[in-house]
Amino acid sequence: MKKAVITVVGKDSVGIIAKVCTYLAEKEINILDISQTIVDGFFNMMMIVDVSAYDDNYQEMADGVEKLSDTIGCVVKIQREEIFDSMNRI
Repeated sequence: MKKAVITVVGKDSVGIIAKVCTYLAEKEINILDISQTIVDGFFNMMMIVDVSAYDDNYQEMADGVEKLSDTIGCVVKIQREEIFDSMNRI
């Protein structure tokens, strides 16, 4: 299984979770874990997803996920799990 970390950060509005989850479902990207919170009107979500279906086309899939930023008014980023782990190691 290949995992990735998706983060979504921005001003809270209706439908952020729905739009992100709908997009992922359409692309057959399985959500393994999800956490979200709203602090003083700002939305923050972190997801662990299975991107095994995109081994050969990871960059294309990542570009599509990050383009969600334009439609939901939040910054959406995705990183492979191993890169995320390496960057956040103490």
